[in-house]
Amino acid sequence: MTKKLLIVRLSAMGDVIFNLPLANILKNNGYEITWLVSEKGYDIVNNNPIVDEAILAPVEKWKKQNFFKNLKEYISIIKYLRSKHFDIAIDTQLLLKSFIWTVLCGANRRIVSKSAREFAILGGNEVIGKLANDYTTHAAVSYLEFAKHLNLDISNIQAALPPAAKETSDKIDLLIKDLDKSKPVLTLAPATTWVTKHWDKDNWKTLVKNLENSYNIIFTGTSKDIELIEYINEGKHLNLAGKTNLLELVELFRRTDLLISLDSGSTHLAWASGHPKIISIYCSTPPTRYAPIGEKYIALTGNLGCQHCHKRKCPLKTNQCTFSPKVQDVLDAVSKLLPLNKI
Repeated sequence: MTKKLLIVRLSAMGDVIFNLPLANILKNNGYEITWLVSEKGYDIVNNNPIVDEAILAPVEKWKKQNFFKNLKEYISIIKYLRSKHFDIAIDTQLLLKSFIWTVLCGANRRIVSKSAREFAILGGNEVIGKLANDYTTHAAVSYLEFAKHLNLDISNIQAALPPAAKETSDKIDLLIKDLDKSKPVLTLAPATTWVTKHWDKDNWKTLVKNLENSYNIIFTGTSKDIELIEYINEGKHLNLAGKTNLLELVELFRRTDLLISLDSGSTHLAWASGHPKIISIYCSTPPTRYAPIGEKYIALTGNLGCQHCHKRKCPLKTNQCTFSPKVQDVLDAVSKLLPLNKI
C-alpha cells in the first residue's frame, strides 16, 4: 500500500531545490509525495515529476494582509491537509512557520530534527539528530538524513524540475533565435544577493573579452541586475536580464552548454535541471556546502585565510575574496569542461 507523505518546506528557493533529492528518493521508494510550499518555491515543485501534489501556502501574500483576511484561507489549507490522511509528515524548514503546519496536518508520524529552532521541535513526534551544518556537508546531503531515518538508500543524489510548457519553449526559441548555431552557448549569471558573493565586475568583463569570439554569450539575471550586466557586456551580447520568469530561465539552461555563475539561485536551478555544465564561483560562501554535485561541474574559489566566512558583509571591510579566483582559473575551467576542439 502506498504511503502518503507530506514535505513541509515553504522557502527559500535554494533550500527548496536542495530538498528535491530528498523528494526524489522518497518518490522512487513508493511514497506519494505532497509538498507544502510558499510562492518562492511553488514553480519548482508544481508539476514536478517527483512530486504528486504541490500545495501553495501564500506566505508572501499573507504578509501584506491583516490576520483576519488570512485566517479563512489558512484554515481552509489545514482542512485540506487533514483530508489527505498523511502517514508521514517531514518538516525540513524547522522553524515556527513550519511547526504549525506540521502539528496540524494530521499525519500519524511527524518527523523533525534536533536542528529545529523557534520551538519547531515540538511539532514532531519523531526526532532525528541534528542536520550537518558545518560547511563540509552539502545542504542537499544534510536533508537526506530524513530519508536515512526511513531506512532508505541515499546514495543516488538527483534532483528534477518540471518540464517546459509549449509557450515556455516557444518563448526561449524566440529569444535565442539569432544565436550562431555553429558556436556553443555560454550563459553567464554574474549577479546574486550578497555583496560578498559577487565576483569582481572587471573580472567578468575580462572573462567575456576572452570568450566572446568563440562562444555565443547570454547574460541572465533580474531587472535589478541590468546595470551590472551592461557594464560587463558593453552592449555586445544577448542580455535577458528581467526577460524570463523562473521556468523560462530553466528552459534557457536546458539550451545552454555551459553556465558560469556564483553561489546563486541560477546555479541551483541549472544543477537541478540536469543539463548544462556549470562553473560556479564561491567568494564568501563554502562550495562544499552549496556547489553543484556531480562530475560535470567545477567549483572555483580563492585560498584566502578568511574564506569562507559566510557573512553578508565582509568582517575585514575589504571584500578581498570577491577578487578571486583569477580570470585565468575560470578560463582554464572553461577549456576543461567545454573545449572547442571537442564541440
